[in-house]
Amino acid sequence: MPHTFNKETLKTRISEISRFYRERGRMPSFSELGELVGVRSKNAVYKLVAKLEGLNVLSKDERGRLIPRSLAAPVKVLGTVEAGFPSPAEEELLDTLSLDKYLIDNPAATFLLKVSGESMTEAGIMPGDMVLVDRSRTAQSGDIIIAEVDGAWTMKYLKKRGQTVALMPANPSFKPIIPKSELKIAGVVTAVVRKYS
Repeated sequence: MPHTFNKETLKTRISEISRFYRERGRMPSFSELGELVGVRSKNAVYKLVAKLEGLNVLSKDERGRLIPRSLAAPVKVLGTVEAGFPSPAEEELLDTLSLDKYLIDNPAATFLLKVSGESMTEAGIMPGDMVLVDRSRTAQSGDIIIAEVDGAWTMKYLKKRGQTVALMPANPSFKPIIPKSELKIAGVVTAVVRKYS
């Protein structure tokens, strides 16, 4: 691959990296990136990464691993639609929006989990949904958190009252959890992703 990058070459590289990220749920290593784009030279891979960092497509964490920033192609925002009574959605281009930027404030500290179980259904979180979790956020009472409680992992509302901490379900069929000896909060749920088709 040449060490200069034209617009079409970069677009192709971004698509290849984005496909890898979608299919595997993680970014490629530097050596995998070289294989992915057909480059053997480490220098060329580093130059490509530097160019993509400059475009805010990806960045590196504190250990030098690649993390996504705006891999998802921006989607057109065409207008608004009423959720009550039907009305035509006007196709007026208001803006473009990158879903990565919209959903993720801190890419280095954000991860995805697939939901199983029905304890949070009344919060609109269903089995099979994906939740985005930010481990850099300080959990506040009322937040939905991912936590390890007495050796078992769960997702619940955090409820604090004085020195008492409880994890509350969003389904009356489940009971609140009061930690007996240990509570480790792994992160705060910031978004729910559901694919309908």
